[in-house]
Amino acid sequence: MIKEKISIEETHINLTTDLKKHGLYYFILKERQELKNYIIKHQDFQLSLEPVRVEEAPLIVKMMARAGRFAEVGPMAAVAGSIAQLSMGYLINEGAKMAIIDNGGDLALKTNKDVIIGVYAGDSSLSGQMGFKLKHEKTPMGVCTSSGTVGHSMSFGRSDSVTVFADEASVADALATSIANEVMGDIDSVAIQNGLSRADDFREYMRGVLIIVGESAGMVGKIPQLVKTNKKVVLGDLFEVY
Repeated sequence: MIKEKISIEETHINLTTDLKKHGLYYFILKERQELKNYIIKHQDFQLSLEPVRVEEAPLIVKMMARAGRFAEVGPMAAVAGSIAQLSMGYLINEGAKMAIIDNGGDLALKTNKDVIIGVYAGDSSLSGQMGFKLKHEKTPMGVCTSSGTVGHSMSFGRSDSVTVFADEASVADALATSIANEVMGDIDSVAIQNGLSRADDFREYMRGVLIIVGESAGMVGKIPQLVKTNKKVVLGDLFEVY
């Protein structure tokens, strides 16, 4: 098993795989260029905060647009998850038995071993104190997190973390943004309830979601088993393989 870091402009990948020679850097470079070329001709795709319909377009564009429609947000909300998902698919097609793509905290993974990913929720005391145990037979899976208090992602809410589990990372990424936007309210428990109400609208597209605001947490759907950890993880340092 090898671990690598791949950085191309805004894309920052932490890769774990059993594939020694993979060429993932060049695959990501190609996908990014196809997206950039499309945006040059369709600037609304990059700027819109609402779903955008596309017709003739590269796969990454179609994937992002589809995720945005499901989550009722602009397609760029799914860019990190889509790159992670496409990268995972590429590695599997190349023969990988384990492919964990962590794109700035948005994960796509297919593994032959169980994995624990840590929960990073900024200054919340729950951050780094618990993690999710992902059963290998439940993969492939997308695990994506949005936050109103941490990182560079656009969010209109005030969640410390909204972590969505879905079959596809592109969809999980867009849903995390959409749900996090609704985590609003002066009282933590009220903010969480508003987020959970929004999450209820998307049950058909996801497995489950965990929302953390301060010292409070709430969930909708089915999430992986929670386990106690003692690691103060940061974004980009989220998982262990067993």
